[in-house]
Amino acid sequence: MPPDTSDTLQAEKDYLKNSRAALAVMREKTGALEVHSADRVNQEYLMAAIFRRMKELEDDPDVPLFFGRLDYIEPTDETFHIGRRHVNDELGEPLVVDWRADISVPFYRASKTEPMGVGVRRRFGFTHGEMTAFEDEDLTASGQVEQHSNILDAEIERPRSGPMRDIVATIQPEQDVIVRAGVDDTICVQGAPGTGKTAVGLHRAAYLLYAYRDQLSRAGVLVVGPNASFLRYIGDVLPALGEIEAKQTTVEELVARVKIAGPGPALVDVLKGDARMAEVLHRAVWSNVNLPKESLVVPRGAHRWRVAAYQAEELITELRNRGIRYGAGRAMLPQRLAHAVLLRMEAAGDSPDDRVQDSVARSRPVKQYAEALWPAVDPAKLLFRLFTDPELLAEHADGILTADEQAMLIWDKVPRSAGAAKWSVADATLIDEIADLVDRTPSLGHVVLDEAQDLSAMQLRAVGRRCSTGSMTVLGDIAQGTTPWATPSWDEALKHLGKTGAHTEELTAGFRVPGQVIEYAARLLPTIAPHLKPPTAVRRARGELTISRVPDSLAAAVSAVREVSERPGSIGLIVPDALVAATRKALQGMAFSVLGDEDDVDAHLDVVPASLAKGLEFDHVVLVEPAGIVAGEADERTGLRRLYVCLTRAVTSLVVVHNEDLPEVLEAA
Repeated sequence: MPPDTSDTLQAEKDYLKNSRAALAVMREKTGALEVHSADRVNQEYLMAAIFRRMKELEDDPDVPLFFGRLDYIEPTDETFHIGRRHVNDELGEPLVVDWRADISVPFYRASKTEPMGVGVRRRFGFTHGEMTAFEDEDLTASGQVEQHSNILDAEIERPRSGPMRDIVATIQPEQDVIVRAGVDDTICVQGAPGTGKTAVGLHRAAYLLYAYRDQLSRAGVLVVGPNASFLRYIGDVLPALGEIEAKQTTVEELVARVKIAGPGPALVDVLKGDARMAEVLHRAVWSNVNLPKESLVVPRGAHRWRVAAYQAEELITELRNRGIRYGAGRAMLPQRLAHAVLLRMEAAGDSPDDRVQDSVARSRPVKQYAEALWPAVDPAKLLFRLFTDPELLAEHADGILTADEQAMLIWDKVPRSAGAAKWSVADATLIDEIADLVDRTPSLGHVVLDEAQDLSAMQLRAVGRRCSTGSMTVLGDIAQGTTPWATPSWDEALKHLGKTGAHTEELTAGFRVPGQVIEYAARLLPTIAPHLKPPTAVRRARGELTISRVPDSLAAAVSAVREVSERPGSIGLIVPDALVAATRKALQGMAFSVLGDEDDVDAHLDVVPASLAKGLEFDHVVLVEPAGIVAGEADERTGLRRLYVCLTRAVTSLVVVHNEDLPEVLEAA
């Protein structure tokens, strides 16, 4: 007869209740703090700090305050409850320990072969925030096989709806190693579908903000995702972990120094994303510096001080050889010229000081002379000139781009001005490159870059310069590269990011995608990414896979959606982009949202254009016309990669309906 655990469960429920009460007291005390400062800036800063702390201490009754417990036997017999944030009682004693604290590491990594000083690891089961079960794992019983956790399985497979949630209770040892990597380490994670790479990246951001808060609060943390829908999907993860300081953006928003009209022609955008464009732009920027033909003459009082043309040329050459930004050199040139004038004054017996030099540097003759030699550069106007003047482009692209490539870049219809131009994302990325050549882009402390395999070399450079002195977590899957300019390898991507010394980790254990589904999708790998290891499903549940050829694929899809809508969890109806409008009509009378619309991750049923499926997951997926998804891309390999993405979004079941023939590689047994 199994032992009676009801008393133990009730004791833990009482502990949870007391912990929530203590958290409420912590928040109440924070809210009661009064700020008094004579300095308005300090006053606002302190009030903002209190507001952030209040947000960190918010308690969601549907989210467990703690999810595990460690009973240590070495070096002392202590017990710690592990949760999403630290909670202490009125005496300052810890009731809940933050999962990021060193004392919590054994919860994720301890085993019977290496217990790390822990005697018992306890996991808690919850339903809507209500504690319903617990499970103890004795780590002192050496020689026994590792105990399987039903609670862990249930948490991994728990149905979901709406935005992505944290995985703090289910982090695996290999994931934890990545999460807790140091702030100076750039980590690249090659992760197969369902391996939790996105969650790992977000949890690493949360860990770094905890372990290196002072440093990163000043320098900043940024999460870069592929599109706005993706950011809305992941948007609740960091706040759920108590972190609200990390910013989130897309690459398009990152480089939007001009208004972006949309994508350009694929072949042209591929060329604009080529790393060779960096040298073309470098030449174009620095070609604006002119060598002097006349001397500088500065009238001052009864004297006229002269700086010979050859001396001014030497000053310009010295500045250029220092490797500084264009804008910095432009700002320094008047001071260099003024200093040359001061040397003339001293040689004549005067004793000028720094104030005289500043006055000379600000004088009209010096400013006009320097402006003529080192004029200002407007990034958008410079790119406008390059794309509208074939001779200018040829001058700077000589030996870098072929004549045919140069012709591709020249606009057929010339806009009235740079302000009236319809810039593409690729154009904006080039403008951002020019802006960095003029003035250095400020560096953040850490950047998490997701779906990095889809970025061009120039886009990678744009992200990389945002953390030139910081570190990165680079996330992606080469097999899911679905843009014409997708990176061929992580070594190549890291080179363009400026992080060639980064360490690459490969995650192949799939915790989210069921075995039947991942094995079916993996049939595509020999064609789309033959060098990658095939993913493996570690879940005991094999999932459900149904493939049906039907006369009307949309009607069959609606029928399949109605069938699975009675089951718990979210539903994703993935369709070729060309079928989105028809799908809207087919679903009339049903409640749904279309990915890409506002609030598009809050519905029970989402219509997902294939181009927006990346990074998302649903309990149940109905996928329409695989061949149509492949045909929607510029080439077959990119189309098959897009299909691989779409096939691997399911957590519980996948229904594939089609009228057209399936891609041949999927038909293979």
